[in-house]
Amino acid sequence: MKPGTISEHVRLGAQRRRHGLLMTALAWTAGIVALLPLLLILAHLVVHGIGQITPTFLTRVPAPPGVRGGGVANGIAGSALLVIIALGIAVPVGIGAGLHLSEHGTTRFARLVRLLADVLGGLPSIVMGIVAWELIVRPAGHFSAWAGGVALGLLVIPLVTRATEEMVRLVPASLAEAALALGYPQWRTALAIVLRTAMPGVVTSIFVALARVAGETAPLLFTAFGNPFWSLDPSRPIAALPLQIYAYAQSPYEEWRGHAWAGALLLLLLVAGIGLGTRAVLRARARLFATVRGSRSTNG
Repeated sequence: MKPGTISEHVRLGAQRRRHGLLMTALAWTAGIVALLPLLLILAHLVVHGIGQITPTFLTRVPAPPGVRGGGVANGIAGSALLVIIALGIAVPVGIGAGLHLSEHGTTRFARLVRLLADVLGGLPSIVMGIVAWELIVRPAGHFSAWAGGVALGLLVIPLVTRATEEMVRLVPASLAEAALALGYPQWRTALAIVLRTAMPGVVTSIFVALARVAGETAPLLFTAFGNPFWSLDPSRPIAALPLQIYAYAQSPYEEWRGHAWAGALLLLLLVAGIGLGTRAVLRARARLFATVRGSRSTNG
């Protein structure tokens, strides 16, 4: 190789390294800028709310106005009930719709379902609350946890539908073809082979949707309405942690505003805990499958 060619290669290599370092620095800068607002919000919540989170705050219902003490125990239990109702409604519908879109995505009906899912996924949450109020609260004549769960479920359905479709599309077609070749009917192949393979991604999308609706306040104002007392009757108004944060935040009492900061921090910790727990379960499942496959290959 000629000396001029060697020097040209050296110069180009140095130039590539400089460009690589520059782009790496820009990527790190962009990541820090994106994380900075989240860290500031977390720090603000911790500073104002950590001192208010006590055993009393977690185990008691709200105190009357002007009375010291009280907590959000009924709001935590009410939020859990609302989320359970929402997932019970939305998960079967969303997974079924996603499987249909992945299997029959080119039909006119599938295109319509995909369009509606995209539109519903972009609607403000308060619209779902108004729909649930019109369909459930108004005919019944009273607010209820059922109405709140339906409103939250309407928010979850499009998210689970689109995520399920995308996860199922990532499953190799050879798996479904092998099952069909062995005599499996199409519905059993979709449920036992395709959906089972895509389940980690589907479960992740479900918990992402749960994290979104767990902090929703607007639809619950029209449906669950809130309840200062302990109640788990789904046919009656029920407390929810976002509703209590909203009520505490607009209170003239300093202690109640402190409860609002504590409730917001608690809600953040609960959502983060759900996300981290989901990731831990999925990683443990992946390690278990890897271990099983490794032992089978060794025995074979």
